[in-house]
Amino acid sequence: MPRFEYKVVPAPRKGEKVKGAKTATDRFAHALTQMMNDLGRDGWEYLRAETLPCEERVGFTGKTTTYQNLLIFRRAVEEAAPLPAREELPADLPAFFRPERAPGPSELAATLTPRGGDGRRAPTVQAPEGHAPAVGPARGGLVAE
Repeated sequence: MPRFEYKVVPAPRKGEKVKGAKTATDRFAHALTQMMNDLGRDGWEYLRAETLPCEERVGFTGKTTTYQNLLIFRRAVEEAAPLPAREELPADLPAFFRPERAPGPSELAATLTPRGGDGRRAPTVQAPEGHAPAVGPARGGLVAE
């Protein structure tokens, strides 16, 4: 499946003077053609034009909505090489790059110890070396050691 990157540029607001273009429409069409050809040389494919609202400040407290004319281009991006499966990892890969089995919930629950005089259990997670403990939502009244 091809992947794309997109580029959005403002549409020209006025035409360019050029020999043979007598009307404003001809000048505008020439300006638009130049922009599209310039981006096309860099690999950008014209996709569509959009008119989108844009809220702007007027004075200190006022706001007004204007409409911006935008041209949208896209070009294909090279596919990234897929990551190797675990069994395809090189044998000489250092241990800290090797994914190991994470401790399960029952193994982590066994590391909970009572805390304080109220008898509640507070988490003191001791994950195996090289692994970060699983982090869950905070619970009221429990204090981590």
